[in-house]
Amino acid sequence: MKSTFDRKRYLRPSVFWSIRQGFPRWLSVSLTTLALLVPILIWSILSYGGIADPRFLPTPTAVLQAGFQMFFEEHLMTDIFASFGRVLAGFIVAAIVGVPIGIAMGTFHSMESLFGSFVGTVRYMPVAAFMPLIVLWAGLGETAKILIVFWGIVFYNAIMIADAVKFIPNEMLNVAYTLGATRVDLLWRVILPATLPSIIDTLRVNVAGAWNFLVISELIAAQSGLGFKIIYSQRFLQTDKVLFCIVVIGAIGLFLDFVFKLIFRLALPWAEPAES
Repeated sequence: MKSTFDRKRYLRPSVFWSIRQGFPRWLSVSLTTLALLVPILIWSILSYGGIADPRFLPTPTAVLQAGFQMFFEEHLMTDIFASFGRVLAGFIVAAIVGVPIGIAMGTFHSMESLFGSFVGTVRYMPVAAFMPLIVLWAGLGETAKILIVFWGIVFYNAIMIADAVKFIPNEMLNVAYTLGATRVDLLWRVILPATLPSIIDTLRVNVAGAWNFLVISELIAAQSGLGFKIIYSQRFLQTDKVLFCIVVIGAIGLFLDFVFKLIFRLALPWAEPAES
């Protein structure tokens, strides 16, 4: 009976289903490549095979041709820089405002009582509903577009970072108090370093939200930008240009994700999970 029980409890080693035990680099690259190729393959079958109407799903070749046309004839780089500048401005302001509020909410019960109900309520309100007010407050210029990006992510920054602070074990705080730390010491030498990995991860996740709100922001009297290009091309049923702009946004997103991961790895090597 004992040997049968031991055999049932024996956990067989697995490479594919290993849980935080390392993963072969070649298998990771293979799965990533597969995840990218399968959608492209399905898209190619539907478009080249004539299954889908080319007005609604053009071929990959048509999308690339439209992209070259937009780059060389329609000044797409100007639109990319315009959109990137709006996203960057809104994202930086949202980080400057949201990160300190999140740390304060997670650290002090008084700050959670002060900001918690407001942040928790407003983050459920759709940003598009505020567009008429934002236009009244900020006009039709760049300020309104940046404000929409800011408004869309600042509350998520605050609430996610507040939750990260709350996950710091009380034992860590009590040890610091025992060693003679003041509240200021506790904030700057314990809470902030312990929360920094979560802060970088929060910003990495929410920069994607900034690009999502970009399209909404460029509904406001925009004359340039990727969101503007998408909306303008959609009016004339230029699906190939719409798809190419979406691919460009996705490529920029992958680049930013890589940058945040690189910052994480360089600035916080002690927080990087072990790899085999």
